[in-house]
Order: sequence, then structure tokens, then C-alpha cells
Amino acid sequence: MRRASRERATEAENVPPVIPTPHHYLLSVYRHKIFFVAVVQTEVPPLFVIEFLHRVVDTFQDYFGVCSEPVIKDNVVVVYEVLEEMLDNGFPLATESNILKELIKPPTILRTVVNTITGSTNVGDQLPTGQLSVVPWRRTGVKYTNNEAYFDVIEEIDAIIDKSGSTITAEIQGVIDACVKLTGMPDLTLSFMNPRLLDDVSFHPCVRFKRWESERILSFIPPDGNFRLLSYHVSAQNLVAIPVYVKHSISFRDSSSLGRFEITVGPKQTMGKTIEGVTVTSQMPKGVLNMSLTPSQGTHTFDPVTKMLSWDVGKINPQKLPSLKGTMSLQAGASKPDENPTINLQFKIQQLAISGLKVNRLDMYGEKYKPFKGIKYMTKAGKFQVRT
Repeated sequence: MRRASRERATEAENVPPVIPTPHHYLLSVYRHKIFFVAVVQTEVPPLFVIEFLHRVVDTFQDYFGVCSEPVIKDNVVVVYEVLEEMLDNGFPLATESNILKELIKPPTILRTVVNTITGSTNVGDQLPTGQLSVVPWRRTGVKYTNNEAYFDVIEEIDAIIDKSGSTITAEIQGVIDACVKLTGMPDLTLSFMNPRLLDDVSFHPCVRFKRWESERILSFIPPDGNFRLLSYHVSAQNLVAIPVYVKHSISFRDSSSLGRFEITVGPKQTMGKTIEGVTVTSQMPKGVLNMSLTPSQGTHTFDPVTKMLSWDVGKINPQKLPSLKGTMSLQAGASKPDENPTINLQFKIQQLAISGLKVNRLDMYGEKYKPFKGIKYMTKAGKFQVRT
């Protein structure tokens, strides 16, 4: 079964998340170029396991700063200790980062040296205070000199655009990530200008669901530190604005060993915000031997072996749109390709949530001090394809 799936999936992202074998189910997530696999013996809701695997990856990232193969190998003892607390006999137990950090101290150079010399471990001496309270995600007695609460609204747009520029599919996956460093036991409320936009919402356990259902207000006692407050989905086509367009002219002629290639990238529906970090990639047909192209800005590469064209555009200046144009050398005598290549885009837009979601206000109750508050918005491309 495993061999069959490996043959089917040409790219790591295309490996099915659930693979049945004669005696087990293998559920996996692929992040940071690593597969994280859970082995399940009985029927279980797959999303439950997949969500747990994502939580494991997020915890490793929080503990080690980055989650990569070398980092996991270097910290294999801490990885085992953390997994031991997150899973109890196969059942998820402690999945909150700040609770885990009280149970298992994050590695530091000094702690690693001391552990090596003394043979001790990173396991804490006592049970976390939060585990015994009604809000197990928050430890008691938290104190800060600077009290601050920052929220990042991050939206990822997936879209397929046809050759005429019409949208075939478009949807937005959004998250609100928080960094809350507040003294005591604050109670926060967060309200939106247009909460009806949010569809298919998934909350952190701290959110009071009844209040959201009745008033569309987020009311919660926040965990201490970094956490994901909610994730959401916007799939109604009419609500998804497409922030970039690509003008393209790619032609292959039957009798000629040359082809023409020209693309221009421009902004649209960005509310005046700058599109930055733009990269364009395209898998060219097998018959293309080489490409001679000139970019108006940025740098480009073409790999004659993999036939992959990459163009690092950078920022888009609406007054002077970036373009890439030139010729393609084709195999002599070969028939022209059956279909034109697909163009893939990556980009970022700061201070814009493309769905139009806006936070109205953030209020704090239960504590006397005035905290610093901040909201940031960002839109980025997920799988964004333009057909030519």
C-alpha cells in the first residue's frame, strides 16, 4: 500500500493524509519538509488526530524556535519528554504550550550543559498551577512590567484563475494569532466590524462559545504568551477579492523551433496597499530546451533539466508594472506542447485582510492597569495559480 501511494504522489504535498494498511491507519501532516505520522489501530475521527499532529509541530516550533530535522535530532530527549506529556497512553493530555513549558523546561545551552554533566532532565519539579484551575490554559500568578496584547490577522488566499482572467475557484483560510503578556487573570473581549464574514470557525478552548453564538463577540481569558485564538474559512466566491492579475502571452508555433514568452504582474483590489515578496514559478513543457528572457525588475532562473522557471519579482510598483519577456528554444522537429504552462504566484500584502475582516475593539476586564494593544493584518498567497 505504501509503495502504491509513493508512486501516485509525485510531490510530498500530494501524499494522502490517511493511508490504510492491513492492521493500522497512518495519519500524517507535512510541515517544514518533514512528515509527522500518527499510527492508529482503531477507528478515530481523522481530523482529531491531524489537529493533534499540527499542535505537536506548533509546540516544537515554540520550544526550539524552528522545527527542522537537525533540530529534532539534536533535542531528541526533550522531544520524547514533551510527547510523553502531550499524549497519555495514546490520548491527548496537555497540549497548551505554556503548561508544557512548566512541565518540561525548554532547552537552553546552559541547561543542556548542566543536564549532560549531572545526568538530570528538563522535567519540572512540580505540577503546573494552571492544571489545577478552571482555566488550565493559563498559569496563575503571572506578572509583567509591560502589559501588552497583540493580535495578527493572517489570511491565505487559494485561487485558480483561467486564461481569460476569470476566477474558477477562490477561498480564504484565515487565522488570528495572539501574543498576550498580561499580569493577573485578565478577561478580554474582541469584537469585529463584520463578524458575519467568518465561516467554519474553529476556536481556542479559552473562547466562550455561547457568547460568540449569541452576540458574535469573542470573550475569553487568554493563555499566557503566544497562541492561536481562532481559524476561519471564507469560501463564498463573491466575498473573495483577487489582489493580483497576470497578463500573459505564451505561444508555441508548429514549424518553428522558437516560442514567445511574455508575462506582466499587476495589483488589483488591494485597497492601495503594496504587494511585496512576489515570486512567479512555472513548470515549462518538456520540449522547451532553454529560455532567453529579460525581466524589467528582479532576477529569474530557468533550469533546463527540471524545466522550472522562477522569477523573483520583489515589490510591485503600480506605476511601472514588472514584466518578463523573451523567447523559448524548442526541440527541433517536436510537435508543439498540448497545453500551455500554469503560472504559480507567491506574494504578501501587509496591513490588509483580503476578506475585508476588521477588528472593531479590544476591551479588558478584571484588572485595573491599561495594557498596550495592537492589531496587524496580513494577506499572503497559498496555492495561487493562473492558467495560460
